[in-house]
Amino acid sequence: QVQLMESGGGSVQAGGSLRLSCAASGGTFSGYWMTWFRQAPGKEREGVAAIYTGKVVRGPSTYYTDSVKGRFTISQDSAKNTVYLQMNSLEPEDTAMYYCAADRAGGTVFDPAKYPYWGQGTQVTVSS
Repeated sequence: QVQLMESGGGSVQAGGSLRLSCAASGGTFSGYWMTWFRQAPGKEREGVAAIYTGKVVRGPSTYYTDSVKGRFTISQDSAKNTVYLQMNSLEPEDTAMYYCAADRAGGTVFDPAKYPYWGQGTQVTVSS
């Protein structure tokens, strides 16, 4: 049984930084898309950043939604089965519950419907 556990959320002022962690357990996580989603109150869940934990034959191994490019960085520590999301220059618009999700299959990386495994989420609040 795949389990994902997020941590690292909190409250920061605009311009600040946070690093989220997603620890995976219950299997070997090579060859997965590990993706961070976020959902603000009243809004749909949106993909933020994704990373492929296996060998990429063609195409990029990371994806970012446009609004976070240049500010957020996704990375992995395969030895720890952990994926990180470093968030810099945070803005009030980044306020949301952040979720980690995992999926073996290809397809649309930022489509939440394709992900069978989800964590419980960690709250990020950015004040102006």
